[in-house]
Amino acid sequence: MKITSPEHLAIYLKDVRKGQEQSQTALAQRVGLRQDTVSKFENSPAKTQIETLFRILSAMDLELHVQPKGTDEQAAKWGEEW
Repeated sequence: MKITSPEHLAIYLKDVRKGQEQSQTALAQRVGLRQDTVSKFENSPAKTQIETLFRILSAMDLELHVQPKGTDEQAAKWGEEW
C-alpha cells in the first residue's frame, strides 16, 4: 500500500483495525494507550507522536516499510528476496 500523508495512514490503519474487529479501547489497552489517543490518531494524525504510531502498529501486528519515491513495489520486493 502506498501511503503519502498522515491522513492516508490513519484511514488505512482504521480500516485494518475494524477488519481485525478491534475497538479503539481494545487496541489501546494492548499497548498501554488511552482510547482517546487512538481516536485522536485516527481523526487528527498529523499531531501524533512517532512513538504512538509505532505502538499502534505493534498492537495491530503491523510493521512500517519506507522506500524512495518512485520505487516500484515489485522491484522493491525483488530486491528484498536477494
